[in-house]
Amino acid sequence: MTLNEPPSGPSDPGDPAGTRGPVGRVVVIIPTYNERENLESIAARVRSSVPEADLLIVDDNSPDGTGELADKLVASDQQIHVLHRPGKAGLGAAYIAGFSWALDQGYGAMVEMDADGSHQPEDLPRLLTALEDADAVIGSRWVRGGTVRNWPKSREILSRSANTYARLMLRVRIHDTTAGFRAYRAATLRAIGLDTVQSQGYCFQVDLTLRATDAGLTVTEVPITFVDRTRGASKMSRAVVAEAFWRVTQWGVAGWFGRRHRAATEQPTTGQATTGQATTGQATKGQATKGQATKGQATTGQKD
Repeated sequence: MTLNEPPSGPSDPGDPAGTRGPVGRVVVIIPTYNERENLESIAARVRSSVPEADLLIVDDNSPDGTGELADKLVASDQQIHVLHRPGKAGLGAAYIAGFSWALDQGYGAMVEMDADGSHQPEDLPRLLTALEDADAVIGSRWVRGGTVRNWPKSREILSRSANTYARLMLRVRIHDTTAGFRAYRAATLRAIGLDTVQSQGYCFQVDLTLRATDAGLTVTEVPITFVDRTRGASKMSRAVVAEAFWRVTQWGVAGWFGRRHRAATEQPTTGQATTGQATTGQATKGQATKGQATKGQATTGQKD
């Protein structure tokens, strides 16, 4: 695993116990696997939408040359960084690796975002502004004001059904637990036990949502526009769906017997996402976003 030299700066000012406000330095984390066709344009849009935020690309040794393109972007922009991992190990592992890097470097907030253009960088300011009054913010497709474009009906039915099942099974008020466009305070990630997360696919998002609500943290949903990718292949598979169904069922049943917290955190992760050797590159430090955008409509997602 290699990454370019991180920026320096103040440590996280967040406090999941209740003190909120400016989030400090922000990094947008984009995991990639065979996203060469999309990476350059999405990186440019992120940098334009939140120019004070840094961008971390986490590439799983993409055979299409995504990692090499990421290196070129790093060379041309001091606020772009890349973390090279040895191989494809799942979405959850990629994000945990990115979170761990960002926490080590003292960022105050981390944003999850897809590389395929389905998440609109222009929505980033609203998510970051909402984070000033929350511990985590989800860019939601399924709250009032959220929209989905160009999705086949089968995918919409799958997503709505999965989120309804998770909401009922886990007894949470979040409408879009599987959403992959979200922002966390650093203190929130420290509070929810990242080192024990084992889920990988879309259920990784459900896992982190559940951990945050179980910890009594404030999770807010902000409506977004989700646009289906136009280039490249979706990473959705039957295995991803099966994992999500099984784990949500397991967490739900554990919750009925008051054992969910232990069931979710008792076994540590194997560590593939957070270990490895780092080498330094040429990038230099950047500034953090100030979160000055106007707030968007948000709903608070507390546990039932």
